[in-house]
Order: sequence, then C-alpha cells, then structure tokens
Amino acid sequence: MLEYRIIPVTPFAQNCSLLWCSDTRKAAVVDPGGDIPRIVAAIAAAGVEVDKILLTHGHIDHAGATAELARTLDVPIIGPQREERFWLDALEKQSKMFGFPPVESFEPDRWLEDGDTVEIGNNQLQVLHTPGHTPGHVVFFDTGSRLAVVGDVLFAGSIGRTDFPRGDHATLVAAIRDKLWPLGDDVRFIPGHGPQSTFGAERANNPYVGDGR
Repeated sequence: MLEYRIIPVTPFAQNCSLLWCSDTRKAAVVDPGGDIPRIVAAIAAAGVEVDKILLTHGHIDHAGATAELARTLDVPIIGPQREERFWLDALEKQSKMFGFPPVESFEPDRWLEDGDTVEIGNNQLQVLHTPGHTPGHVVFFDTGSRLAVVGDVLFAGSIGRTDFPRGDHATLVAAIRDKLWPLGDDVRFIPGHGPQSTFGAERANNPYVGDGR
C-alpha cells in the first residue's frame, strides 16, 4: 500500500507530500517548495527512506527547495515534463518576485512524459502530462490506493490559475476532463493547496470543470 503525509510548506501553504511504500518503507518527497527542516522532520517521524524527489511543476512554492533537498538526501530529482524547463530556469527570478529566500535552478535527473511510470517501493505511479497551469505539469496516480497527487491542476472547488506565462485555460480544462476524470470518481487527490477531495466530488460540484459546466 502507498501511505502518505501532507507537509504544508512556504508562506503559500503548499502541500508538499511524503509518499511511501508500507512494505519496503521506501519513500518519495513530492514538490519540496521550502522549509527543508520541516520536511526532514516528517521523514524522520515516518521512519522511511527517501530515494527520490518528484516534481509536478516548476513554480517556486513547489520546487524552490528541490536542489538543496536533493543534495541533503543524496537522491535524484524526477519530473516534471521537459516543457517545464521554462519555469525551472526561472527559479531565481521567481524567488525575487515572490519574496522567497534565494534558491538554485537545476535540471532534473529524469524528465517525465505522459504514460511513464515511477516506482515508490512496490508501488508504481502512473504519470499524466496535464498542461494548462504550466506547460510541463504532471500528475502522479497510484492505482492501488486510488490516490492522485495533482499539484496545481485541480483543487477542491477550483482549478489552477492560467494567467501565468504559457498558461492556458482551455488546455487545463481539457487535461482535467480527458486525463483525470477517466481515472474514476472514487479517486482521492492531494492538491497543491487546500484540502483533499475526490474526482467524483469535483465532477458534481466544481464550478469550473463539473459535469454541469
């Protein structure tokens, strides 16, 4: 089984996630935007061994601490999709723009593409390329636990912003409806900010991508 803990980080209260395999105790940190001591403390409390960092996209609150944490833990950086180089190369500029501490730009050890898989212990996560909020955004989905980590694509009652450079509202809506909804109404998701929800609840009630729209 895939277990998880949500670790709110940065002044933006971004949902960094610690995912781990209950059998092997192998783990991944998803979207370490900042507050490394808090992330390291959560790893220790869970008693797991992190062997990779996963990224949904390159915005500062999701990726700002990635290079430093990868060095601290001596683990590879995996994701997002390669179109996200646009944002990763701009991390230093983003930090100044949003008043974050200085950060390092970096290149992932492995770019991801739609249809790829990523292993966390005995669990295999599916990778879905879901552009619109950013061009190289990806979602991670575990079929066994029916859990998706969706970054800033979808929220409880809302969707990601599309007014940033290379964002596009129609593309984002299509990604949600064509890539996420087919996974099933029972799928729980961890958004980049705010509370968890299910795809079924959002199809019923979300004013942007609900079935009544």
